[in-house]
Formats: sequence, C-alpha cells, structure tokens
Amino acid sequence: MIKHLGQNFLTDKDVLKKIITAAELKPDDIVLEIGPGTGILTFELAKKVKGVIAIEKDKRMCEILENELNVRNVRNVQIVNADILKIFPPEADQPWAGNEFSMTNYKIVANIPYYLTSPLIRKFLEAGNQPKLMVLMVQKEVAQRICPPRRARSSGEAGAKPPKMSLLSIAVQFYAEPKIIAYVSKNSFYPVPKVDSAILKIEPRMNANLEPNERELFFKLVKQGFSAKRKMLKNNLKINGEILEKINLNPKIRPEELSVSDWIKLFTLLKGA
Repeated sequence: MIKHLGQNFLTDKDVLKKIITAAELKPDDIVLEIGPGTGILTFELAKKVKGVIAIEKDKRMCEILENELNVRNVRNVQIVNADILKIFPPEADQPWAGNEFSMTNYKIVANIPYYLTSPLIRKFLEAGNQPKLMVLMVQKEVAQRICPPRRARSSGEAGAKPPKMSLLSIAVQFYAEPKIIAYVSKNSFYPVPKVDSAILKIEPRMNANLEPNERELFFKLVKQGFSAKRKMLKNNLKINGEILEKINLNPKIRPEELSVSDWIKLFTLLKGA
C-alpha cells in the first residue's frame, strides 16, 4: 500500500459495510468518490449503483486503480485525475471533466484525506448543485466539531447544556443535517494514522430562512461573532445586550452557545435594524 497526500487506506470490511449502509445506495444512483486510493470502497460502490466517478489527485494511484478495474472487468467507474477543490462541484446541466454520467441527484461517498474535510464539505454544501447525500470518513475530532455532543451540567443543575458550537458546526448545520454514524478505530486503516475517525452522514436541505444573496452577510456576522470565542458575543459584535434579549438570549451569552436558529434570528434582527 502507498501512503500519499495524507491518505490512510481503509482495511476493515465491517467499517466498509457501515459506510455502504449509511449511503442508502440505489441502482440508479451516481456516486462521487474522492480519494479512492486502491479502490476498496470503489468496488463495493460499483456493485450497487449506476456509476461511480472517482476523483484522485495522485496520478500513480489512478494508474493502480485503472489496472484493478480492468482486471475485475468493472465498467461503471470513471476515474478523473484531478484536485477536487480545483474542479469544484459541477452544475447539473454542464459538462464536467469529461464526465459520462449525469450529475443530477448525485451522492458523495468517500474516505477523504483529513486536510480536505472542511473546505470540501463547505464547497459542496454551498454549491448550486448540491449532492443529495454525503457519507464521509473524517477525523473523529472534526466530526465532533460538526456534531458537538451536549455537555454535562455541573452538580445541582438539571438536564444537559447545549452543544458547544463552532464556526464549522454552524456552517454545516446551516445547510444540512449532520449525524455521526459510528466511530472508527485508527487500527482500521493502513498505514495506521495517529487519530481515530468517524463515519459522518450529511443530508443537505433547502434553507428557506435566508435568500442566497444574504448568506455571505450571514456568515460574515457568524465569523465576527466567533472572532474571540471566550468573550461575550455582544463584545465581539459590538452590540448592546438588549438586542440579544429581544430574541430571548442572555446578554452574557458566548458565541459557542448559539444554535443555527439563534444566529438566523440575530441576523434577521440586525438586518432590519
């Protein structure tokens, strides 16, 4: 096996089954796989769907995978030797990288290099032609930032505190419903990475709360709010605490305590001010 471009290749077949199950694959599906490596996931996808478009940046890995496809006589996989962040998600009605499959209602299923996680998720969720589903193997800590667990309260307090949100979790949850399917031991890969992973399922949804031309301003507000996470939100945004009270938020609240809906309410209020 080859380790290149930050890739660690999955070897655990039980984990592979969990990925396939989470993807809810159908015979007419088109799947975009990013960083297929030697094809352990590619071949399983190809058995269940109409077509697989495998995007691989490393030309040597493309040659290895192409050879394996020929040996196994697999004809519904198209390999594209490219950097996914440069070719970007295609529009449904436009040709893309010589693609022979329609990119309408496609899914993304991939064991992606860790360095790609945040930019890749953002790019596809913000694209005009979103995937209808994403199932990604990502670093465990990144998955927990996207889907932060609820925090335990201190002694004497009832219930649990809201999740500790981040700029990344706000960005993903604005566009989609993310869910951690399972945690995966680092021993399920070769070479063995330094950290554990997680299978992350992301279901994009139409966000009717804000118009497309408002989203840039919305995220500008969120970024400003997170500019100093330990400070109170009103100080980061340079607003009066009474504004927060108008949407039933504590004037002393910190940015990590706001949900996506809280941010949308705040944006709508400030926009109309």
